[in-house]
Amino acid sequence: MYKLAGELSQKNARTALAEGSAAIAQGQSDFDLSGLERIDSAAVAVMIEWQRQALAKKQTLQFHALPDSLISLIRLYGLNDQFITPSSGRH
Repeated sequence: MYKLAGELSQKNARTALAEGSAAIAQGQSDFDLSGLERIDSAAVAVMIEWQRQALAKKQTLQFHALPDSLISLIRLYGLNDQFITPSSGRH
């Protein structure tokens, strides 16, 4: 399982994208977001690109333990059905 921690925002979106892409290339399909403390809209864009890359490899990504703030952004953008999220967020 690939685990993200700290921040996923415009500040580090390119780095996070590259690291997640490398995880996908290695066959990872489960992404644990429980360690994220700060996000912005760039997080959603990065997740969409990860999904695009996974689909190109015929993989399905699952995002685990999304922070409530990220769930809110996903809902705001109308992307609820785009992301497989076994958990409903942190409480």
